[in-house]
Amino acid sequence: MILYDDTTAPHLDSAISVQSESEQSAASDAGSADRVDAPHPTQPAQDEKPQPMTTSTEDFASALETFTTEVEEQQAGEDRVLKGTVLKLTPTHVVIDIGAKSEGMLPLAEVFDHEGKPKVQPGDEIDVMREKGETEEGYINLSHQKAQRLRAWDEVEGAYNEKRPIRGVVIDRIKGGLTVDILGARAFLPGSQVDLRPVRNLDGMKGQTLEVAVIKLNKKRGNIVVSRKQVLEEEQQSRKSKTLEHLEESSVLTGVVKNLTEYGAFVDLGGIDGLLHITDMSWGRLTHPRDLVNVGDQIQVKVLKFDKEKQRVSLGFKQLTPDPWLDATHRYPVGAHVSGRVISVTDYGAFVELEQGIEGLVHVSEMTWSKRMKHPSKLVSVGDHVDCVVLNVNPQERRISLGMRQLAPNPWDSLHDKFPVGTTVEGRVRNLTEFGAFIEIEDGIDGLVHVSNLSWTKRVKHPSEVLKKGDRVKAIVLAIEPDKRRLSLGVKQLQPDIWETFFGQHHVGHIIKGKVLRVATFGAFVEIAEGVEGLCHNSEAVDANGQPAHLEPGQEFDFKIIKMNPEEKKVGLSLRAVGEEASHSEVESYKHPVSSTGSTIGELMSWKRAGNDQG
Repeated sequence: MILYDDTTAPHLDSAISVQSESEQSAASDAGSADRVDAPHPTQPAQDEKPQPMTTSTEDFASALETFTTEVEEQQAGEDRVLKGTVLKLTPTHVVIDIGAKSEGMLPLAEVFDHEGKPKVQPGDEIDVMREKGETEEGYINLSHQKAQRLRAWDEVEGAYNEKRPIRGVVIDRIKGGLTVDILGARAFLPGSQVDLRPVRNLDGMKGQTLEVAVIKLNKKRGNIVVSRKQVLEEEQQSRKSKTLEHLEESSVLTGVVKNLTEYGAFVDLGGIDGLLHITDMSWGRLTHPRDLVNVGDQIQVKVLKFDKEKQRVSLGFKQLTPDPWLDATHRYPVGAHVSGRVISVTDYGAFVELEQGIEGLVHVSEMTWSKRMKHPSKLVSVGDHVDCVVLNVNPQERRISLGMRQLAPNPWDSLHDKFPVGTTVEGRVRNLTEFGAFIEIEDGIDGLVHVSNLSWTKRVKHPSEVLKKGDRVKAIVLAIEPDKRRLSLGVKQLQPDIWETFFGQHHVGHIIKGKVLRVATFGAFVEIAEGVEGLCHNSEAVDANGQPAHLEPGQEFDFKIIKMNPEEKKVGLSLRAVGEEASHSEVESYKHPVSSTGSTIGELMSWKRAGNDQG
């Protein structure tokens, strides 16, 4: 009988050594010859327990095969990838059938996708590897990631050695970068290697499939570090080389808008960027490049300039279409009625887009006949569609002048009929200036009362001395100039001209009583009628004795008019001439005696003597 020790029994369970009767006899004989102390073949040794036996050679062979298989699995299972079938999923583990007596379990986290959901369901096949030990429930410990890593390692190592890119799926965001699944193996993608430019939102890359280059490999530790930036740089360099082969000025290329700035857009032409300046984007005006293109747009551009040394490319978009200003004079003749959309409103007017690339300016003065509009925004807004009249076209300066008021009747054209010269009108004082007051006689029609037309008698230095803003006053229409949009008014003309009356009633040589108003270094101003002043020069301010007279404000004297100037409204007075007139009268009276009813010579002499005494 062949014996087996206790170390083998646990693996065989009920396996035994089976022999035929002849084999038992031969073994007994051999045992007797070789061992003196060998026990009798039919009796067990003192310490030996009888073992069960089988009765067939086939049972022995089957038991031996089973034993051999299980021992091999136990010894080599930890280094071999096994195919398993998912039986069920628990909250923390996946139960796997690997064909062993016991089922296996692996952590549920090992089969999560980038969204944290299990990638397997009951019935799915999955690669696993055995781990050491068993769970408390007797399940075999398994690892899915370890199996994936082992299968993927050859591919990753090949990509590393051959310097070729490999695909991976971003499954998680970790400190410093991303975790990428490459054929089941976990690799680290640093944040600085994600793109050509820094990526602010790494979380948004979860689930994306990327082509990466393996830049670091440590098989012993199982570490894999990859870079997407390196792959992109190589692709960019490859595209750049191809682009440079046919890049030349005036060529038309297709590119993708990569970035927008206030001054233009950067367009990727294929490995090399070109600048599309905002002034080359449209024949018209753009406030910002985003008004025409957006990031990611695919557009055709024309190469305007290419610096091979600095590899700078200037691009144009508007150059792909004819310049609309070339025939603007024919398409927009002066006097034509046009319509457009208001695209900008400024302090001095509004810009109207007549077509793409053609804009016209409606100056604030051409918006309405009224002068009361303070700002164009009171009349139009951005986006409004307005009708205009072409006033002027300048293709060289790319300017078109437009007018809106020309579409309405000009109130100045009918002003002569409504308010003929000499008509009395009434209005409100709108504004006061140093030179006069503006009076609105109807909507859009203002007349100017010059400071000289406010009073016949008063020397008005500023209209505020007579009028206030908002006053309602009457005036006389003095003159109308429709082409210059001027209306002259007068307030003093409502009253008779006292100067005209004075000059009509008085002449040079008349003696007139006057009152001294004020004294200057050169003479005295004397009021000789209400609102009428004359000047008595120092040379004429002499009394009857030929002595200078002391004229003081408030004194009254007789003055002789020696000068008159109706145009300049000036009157010259003389105190001296009054005395000379009196002396002349005395002489005449002496030569020609007066009548009994008149004064005698004695009386005249007495009058003269009395005058001298007073002097």
